[in-house]
This record gives sequence, C-alpha cells and structure tokens, in this order.
Amino acid sequence: MFIAIEFSERLSYFGIATSLVIYLTKVIHQDLETAVKNVNYWSGVTTLMPLLGGFLADAYLGRYTTVIASCIVYLMPCDHTNICTEPRRVHEVAFFLAIYLISIGTGGHRPCLESFGADQFDDDHVEERRQKMSFFNWWNCGLCSGLILGVTIIVYVQDHVNWGVADIILTVVMAFSLLIFLIGRPSYRYRAPTGSPLTPMLHVLVAAISKRNLPYPSNPSQLYEVSKSNGKNERFLAHTKKLKFLDKAAIVENEGNLAEKQSPWRLATMTRVEEMKLIVNMIPIWVFTLPFGICASQTSTLFIKQGAIMDRKIGNGFEIPTASIFTLAAIGMIVSVAIYDKILVPLLRRINGNERGMNILQRIGFGMLFSVITMIVAALVERKRLKVVEMNPSKGSLSMNVFWLAPQFLIIGFGDGFTLVGLQEYFYDQVPDSMRSLGIGLYLSVIGAGSFLSGLLITIVNNVTGKSGKGWIGKDLNSSRLDNFYWLLATITTMNLFVFVFFARQYSYKNVQNDHDDGEETKV
Repeated sequence: MFIAIEFSERLSYFGIATSLVIYLTKVIHQDLETAVKNVNYWSGVTTLMPLLGGFLADAYLGRYTTVIASCIVYLMPCDHTNICTEPRRVHEVAFFLAIYLISIGTGGHRPCLESFGADQFDDDHVEERRQKMSFFNWWNCGLCSGLILGVTIIVYVQDHVNWGVADIILTVVMAFSLLIFLIGRPSYRYRAPTGSPLTPMLHVLVAAISKRNLPYPSNPSQLYEVSKSNGKNERFLAHTKKLKFLDKAAIVENEGNLAEKQSPWRLATMTRVEEMKLIVNMIPIWVFTLPFGICASQTSTLFIKQGAIMDRKIGNGFEIPTASIFTLAAIGMIVSVAIYDKILVPLLRRINGNERGMNILQRIGFGMLFSVITMIVAALVERKRLKVVEMNPSKGSLSMNVFWLAPQFLIIGFGDGFTLVGLQEYFYDQVPDSMRSLGIGLYLSVIGAGSFLSGLLITIVNNVTGKSGKGWIGKDLNSSRLDNFYWLLATITTMNLFVFVFFARQYSYKNVQNDHDDGEETKV
C-alpha cells in the first residue's frame, strides 16, 4: 500500500520536474543558464523541505498526520496554464507559486511516508528486519515506476494536449492515493511523537561542556543509564570509544544524589550520549555524498536540455517527448535494485555472513563510482555532439539521435540503485530512533544541497571561464562547452570518492544492546 502511494506521488512530481527546464525555456522564455539555475533552486528547496517536515513529524505531529496534511497541500496548486493569457509577469509569479507549493507538500510527504512505511517492520524481529531491508529496495522500484509513467504518459499529454489536462490527471491520481491511505488507517503501526529530537542533543552537549574537567571513569559501565525496566520500550545503545569527550555528559557527579532527579542539562544517559555521537559521525558522510547530489541534479537539467535539441523521432515519425528519455535512468535503477536484492544480497550473505550482504556505506560508495563513469560518458557524448554541430551547422544536433544519451542515463540510474537506496537505508537506520523522519529528510537534503551547489558551481564556472572568452554554459547548448563542465564534475567526484572511502572505513555503525544479553550488542 505504501509503495503504491509513493508511486502516485512520484508520478505527480516527475511529471512536472523533468519537463521544468523545457517549460522555463520555451514558455517562460528564460535563457539556458537562468532556467537551469531556477530548476536547481526549486529542486534544492523541494529536497531540503523534508528536513522541516521530518522534524515536525518526529517532534509534534506524528508521521501519519504529516502525510495527510502534506497530501492536501500537494492538491492545492492550481492549473497554472489557465493564466497564460495574462501578462507574462503574472503568469511567471503564479507558476512559481504553484511549484513551490509542491515543494511544501513534498516536504511532509517524502520523509514521513517512507519512514512510516518502514515503521511497520519490527527491528527486534529477525524476519521483519530482513523484510525492511528489502522494503527500501522495492520502495524505489515503486518510485521508479511512478517516474516512468510521469515522464512518458504525463509528459506526452503536456506536449501534445496541454499542461492543464496533465495537471487534472495528476490531481485525480493524488486524491485517489490519499483515499487509499485513509482507508488503511486501522491496520497501521504508529509511533507517537516524542518532542523535539534536538533537545536531548543539546542536553548532552551542555552537560559534557559543564563537566569537561572531570576525569573519565575507569570503566564505561560507571556511566549513567536508566534501567531497562524504566526505558519505555526504547532501544539502548552500547558504549563506543570514539568522541570520548561526550561521555562526560553521562558521569554521575554526586553519588549521594539520585541520578534520576538530576537535571538533564547536567546528566545525560549513555544512550543519549551515543545518539549524539551518531549525529556527529554522520556529518562527514553527509558532506562527502554532496558531489553525488551535484551529478544527480544534471539528469533533470542539462541532460534533459541536451535531449531537447537532438533527433527524438522513432518509427513512423513519432517524436519522443524530451523528458521521456529520463525513463532510461529509472529502468537502470529498477534493474540494479532487482539484481542487488535477488542476486547479490543472498550471495553475499552466504559468503560473508552479513545480514545486509554488504555494509550500507560500501553500497553507497559502490554506487558513487557510477556517477564518475556517468560524467565521463556524458563528456564524451557532448564532445561528439559539438563536433556534429560544427560539421553540419544548418542541421546541428538534429542529425544526432537522442539515444546517444542513453548510456549516461542508464549508468547513473544503475548507480542510483546502490547510492540512493543506500542513503535512504543509512539515514533511516543510523539516526536515533526518535529522528527517523528527519533521517529521511537528511537523505533527501543530499540531493537538495547538491542542486544548490550545482547552481553555485555553474555560476562560478561561468564567471571564471567567461574572463577568457565565452563561458562553458552559455545562452544555448551549441555556444556552451558542457563537455568541459562534465569533465570537471568527473574530476570532483573522483577525488571526493577517495575521501568518502576514507571516512567510511573509520565509521562506527549503531550498536544496539540486546535485551537478553548483558553487554552484548548488535550492529544495525
């Protein structure tokens, strides 16, 4: 059920997102650089909003309520094509208002629906835990199925009928999915919001600083922890040796006073200290996945714009809608997820005994390798396209078939099956249990921040290259040097991959104490 609802939401999102750069250049009449920047900014806001939505869900609203509210907001954007007869500035303002309402709806829908779906599996049950690992894989298959229909049927309606009819179709599908979600309410497992997940982090930080001069205890077992009978069904984390400074927050200052009565600003439990360590350890992982986000943002901007000026005719004169080429990325992702879940995981489980097959960060890093290959292939294809334009200026890129772009879409889609799904699983599993919606928001923020950085990088590159002549990204593709830009991205992602591997090798995964064993721990 959850995957079907995600299918409808992604159908709506990608039906708009993949055609956005075309709409801005053809209908709003923006130049290429401005259109790409606007798409990157919108994509950035859309994928950063889940940080806010996830926080509100975890702290106050609950995931179920947040999903309902976000679906209603999703249904609010009106048919922006009905106002094309108005002055252009009014049309532009109304258009951007509509798409940023979608950003707000996505902010609640994306982090909460996925984390709410994963909440239906019990981490303490071996079989359900394994099913949850597959859930993230097949969640993305549903996502890609929505993407495929969004960039084929919906985009075809946009191109050959009008955008208004496409909007009506998307609204009906979204409303129907909301109805299905409401019908299933009695059968769901719920997690009640527990207040701001950031407050316990501040407790740990303040307590550690205030007790910075205290000596470390000789044995970690002397650090404060509530008894499991009073733990309110929460999972307890095992002590780790990294970031020992934070351990001081769990030192009991005066044995004569009952620890339970001390202020949380002076004394934190060992589990809260370990949760703070989890967040700190995530920072370098988040930072060094951003270049992957930059590469991913090219698929819905520059890659799509390249396809718009190439020969898209197949068969008896049928012309493929520009955004439909994005289907190949979704196909690549579905193939890689299926191979990973049905072949690699069972095989690797037998070889190394790892429940996941491979560690989450290994999966992410392996996928990031494909983003490097994608940028290299994209640079070679773009160089070929520019040579074709140079040899035949009158016909230009129309003498080159759009399926020259197929390899770069397939490769990055195949890599997404490892990196994107790995990031979802990583940020859901490795954050504190009270922050799981926010964790999905952190995963989405990789793509959002990557989109912003892509826009910033384009500005910097144009300013630098423009001093010696024409910039690498000009007013149109034929006057640009996208091949050089892609080579730059390939270089950045290659260097970044080495740094990511370094930090991934140092990373300590969440260790959960088993209820039935003293001191025994389980890596998550």
